[in-house]
Amino acid sequence: MSESETPLETPRVRAPEIGRDGLEWFNVEKPLSLKDLRGKLVILDFWTFCCINCMHVLPALKKVEAAYPDEVAVIGVHSPKFAAEQRPENLKAAIARYGVEHPVVNDISFQLWREYAVRAWPTLVFIGPEGHVLGQMAGEPDSERLLTAVSELVERWDTQGVLHPCPMDISPERDFGGEFAFPGKIKPVPGDDRFWALADAGHHQIVLLDDDGEEVVRFGSGQPGFADGPAETAQFNAPQGLIADEETIYVADTGNHAVRRIDLSSGTVATLAGTGERGMVVHEEEPALAAALASPWDLELDGGVLYIANAGTHQILELDIDARELRPLAGNGGEEIIDGPGHDAQLAQPSGLALDRDSNALYFADSETSSVRAVTLSDRAVHTLVGEGLFEFGAENGPFELARMQHPLGIAVTTGEVLVADSYNHKARVLDLAARRVRDLDDGFECMDDLCLPPAEPAGIWADGPDRVLLVDTNNHRVLEYLLTERTYRTWAG
Repeated sequence: MSESETPLETPRVRAPEIGRDGLEWFNVEKPLSLKDLRGKLVILDFWTFCCINCMHVLPALKKVEAAYPDEVAVIGVHSPKFAAEQRPENLKAAIARYGVEHPVVNDISFQLWREYAVRAWPTLVFIGPEGHVLGQMAGEPDSERLLTAVSELVERWDTQGVLHPCPMDISPERDFGGEFAFPGKIKPVPGDDRFWALADAGHHQIVLLDDDGEEVVRFGSGQPGFADGPAETAQFNAPQGLIADEETIYVADTGNHAVRRIDLSSGTVATLAGTGERGMVVHEEEPALAAALASPWDLELDGGVLYIANAGTHQILELDIDARELRPLAGNGGEEIIDGPGHDAQLAQPSGLALDRDSNALYFADSETSSVRAVTLSDRAVHTLVGEGLFEFGAENGPFELARMQHPLGIAVTTGEVLVADSYNHKARVLDLAARRVRDLDDGFECMDDLCLPPAEPAGIWADGPDRVLLVDTNNHRVLEYLLTERTYRTWAG
């Protein structure tokens, strides 16, 4: 929306009804209709919970909701891209995970999407207090300009006497987890003793665990924010990924669009890259602290170089830690599955990284294309192992060319294999590099728990030698341990 443009400049068209039979609603006790919202500015947020750009819209909408809680009604219209996103239990978990507190309707059949002529995620549609469509805006809005435009409309309508402010009856979905809340990645901490670092995203903390899954220490106050300092007072915002050496845990602080570092000897947290603001595509080398990242989702480390899965710009970046310089490695910012030289290749929301030092390849889970891909670091070229396109997904095993995944988020390497947290298929997968075939990790393992729950949207995975795999079972708020020789699994932590 340009600075001079307002939604009122669009011809008056009666808004299609949102209260339809068969549509399931969340965060409200009963379905809503436009009649219920008469006298308010209604903002329909067309989204799907896999979409990182849709997540970037939520902070802007929260500002509007906080400024005008009685005058503006934000309604999330969830039009799901992936099959797993259609399921109400998965949407319910996503609403709780991302802190969505406004009403959400699950538009499984894209009925509202079609009637409002929406063409892309995310899209905002504006409806005036008398029920007419004012206009729509695709893409991520500038939060300040959006708030200014809404303020102008509210003030105008208040003067005209057409607003009828009143609070909405909201019952937000809540799931605060237990010991962990929607954890992301888990990675080993090198050293004489065995420790593991876990991104406890829902608690806005990093947790250090011993090799029995027992908590040793937490970093971060537990309140979302962007603050450096001692472990007890520092703040993170929904960190998803990390990597460690013997002295430091590096953190992909996703909600803060930053990379942080935790000094293991002192517990002190410092910012290594990012300004706290959502950034645009990185085209050239720039100072790390002045660079604006976009939802960094995972990290890998190779000596003094830190690799960053910058999901929001569909790129992999590399950071020279000592020089504090950031530069692009792969992805030109376009969202697609296109292989080739790194500066020409296109990625789609890379969300997991794993370095294979033997082959000098950086594997990554490219979530929006449901693919597993790699950057060969010697020539900085991208190639795809499994996956075909933005709308090609499934749960098929077999040859790489025919195998399908569904929005994978985590990845790890072990001898001759790549392990994948195939998030929307709720399972771990194995890519046999020599045979070029995909199979399920668990093809009938025995559960050793009293309560045997299958995984739910696992987001992280790591291999501890040839016989042990840790899988972060995100929506069940725990970490699973698979012992491959014994063919058993159990809750290891959480």
